[in-house]
Amino acid sequence: MAREQVAGVAAPSHDEVTDAVLAASRLLVAIAARSLSAAGEHVTLVQYRALVVLGYGGPQRTTDLAAELEVNSSTATRLIDRLVRRKLVRRLMHPEDRRATQLEITDAGRAVVSAVTQRRRAEISRLLRKLPPESLRALVDSLDALRAAAGEAPEQSWTLGWTR
Repeated sequence: MAREQVAGVAAPSHDEVTDAVLAASRLLVAIAARSLSAAGEHVTLVQYRALVVLGYGGPQRTTDLAAELEVNSSTATRLIDRLVRRKLVRRLMHPEDRRATQLEITDAGRAVVSAVTQRRRAEISRLLRKLPPESLRALVDSLDALRAAAGEAPEQSWTLGWTR
């Protein structure tokens, strides 16, 4: 089967694109792990993701957070217990159901997310300075399309108030 031509150049196969994204994913996970350890808060990647979800999505029930993180409720409960003990998350009474609680990120939790994000941003920025300028527009457009397809928030949403 012939490949599609884009501006006279053969478009990459689905497998080539998948392999490239996997390689980029490994790089970004390594950067995220280094950023987490450099922040000095001893937060795991899953705990960090929970903080990010709570920071972006606002207060929510444990079951909703578990669904977002794609873990079972008991795993989410243990994860949240650790974050509550460290004062990175707090439990609040649900405003509409006294039997339920909501989880909310604390200022200390926001500080962890901010510190990790700043470190990750600095490392990625150093890496991007090595790319030729003509590659950067295509990279931004491609990553924005991938982010949108995944349903992730644009980076500006984090810095402009932490709300959806």
